[in-house]
Amino acid sequence: MADDRFTRSAVTDRNRHGRVANKRPAGVTEDSMFLERPPTSFLASDPWRVLRILSEFVDGFDALAEIPPAISVFGSARIAQDDPMYASARQVGAEIASAGLAVITGGGPGIMEAANRGAQEAGGVSVGCNIDLPFEQATNPYVDIAIDFEHFFVRKTMFVKYAEGFVVFPGGFGTLDELFESLTLIQTGKVLHFPVVLFGSDYWSGLLAWLRERLLGEGKVGPNDLDIFTVSDDPISVVHHIQEVLGRKEPGKR
Repeated sequence: MADDRFTRSAVTDRNRHGRVANKRPAGVTEDSMFLERPPTSFLASDPWRVLRILSEFVDGFDALAEIPPAISVFGSARIAQDDPMYASARQVGAEIASAGLAVITGGGPGIMEAANRGAQEAGGVSVGCNIDLPFEQATNPYVDIAIDFEHFFVRKTMFVKYAEGFVVFPGGFGTLDELFESLTLIQTGKVLHFPVVLFGSDYWSGLLAWLRERLLGEGKVGPNDLDIFTVSDDPISVVHHIQEVLGRKEPGKR
């Protein structure tokens, strides 16, 4: 049985106005529809959702537009302060800040807290882009500029738009999502001279072996694709690599 929403009569009974197709009774104008009080259900509709998403972008752009060039640091929220990676992320945050760069994280605990803490302690700009989750994730206390987001894709846009590179610590699905999105943007030429450092060679070794053996071995990526990131265990070398890659970038280019 045909869906009434997609019958020819339903599709053709529309007045076109610019790029939007509007269906309304004869004699009803756009102005009168605009001035009517919308039904409560409109608050849950897609058009209203678009406006909420737009407001998230505006809030993020407004908050971050004037921060210094930044590095986004990703990693697990599930590590404690006595984990060796916490100390490493704290030092990386400090080294990034000492190089005159801001630090952007997801604003939560674990690696994110450590990187924000190191940046703040070194006198740098510490940014946290938190996300609304089914379980509460409070913004860590080492964030100078805190922004809360409801949509992952808006939040991820901030990580890329205001960052000059990524440092990726051991983490879970969210960390891997952010890592592979950055690699895809570089591989496809959407961003250029964008350093990506995987911190913790032991943690990443299995993934790197799989990338070489399966993706590269089966021709699903090219040899140069595995050169768009590097691996490090030394916080100081992380920043040296970032500075070296950024030094090849033309002013004003991404």
